[in-house]
Amino acid sequence: MYTDSEHRPVDGGGSSIVKEQELTDLDIDQQLLALPGISLVVFTSVGCSSCRWARQQVPGWRLPVDRVCWVDAGHNGGAVERYQIFHLPALFVVCEGQFLGQIQTRLTSCDLADAIHQALTRIPEELP
Repeated sequence: MYTDSEHRPVDGGGSSIVKEQELTDLDIDQQLLALPGISLVVFTSVGCSSCRWARQQVPGWRLPVDRVCWVDAGHNGGAVERYQIFHLPALFVVCEGQFLGQIQTRLTSCDLADAIHQALTRIPEELP
């Protein structure tokens, strides 16, 4: 286990249901192409109250993903530009290295799980 920039436990620590991982401009593409299973990629920012709430709540939800990958939008401008982030939090689904696009839904456990299931039916695209 390790901690992120705010000293929160990351990658399976605490009471998380799913694993968590921090991604940066330096490793986002490499990691997402290599990670097995389903990844929920979430762009957040420390100054965003919805993002802080999502960081506290989402890891404890039973979601149909193998991990939640957090990207700090304030420190990873290259990824923000490539993924065309215009609002936060921004959520994307990647499965077995294949990009299934952005999901837009209310941040509730049930709605997010439904949106992930729907994203899994999409035709994969190249990572941005």
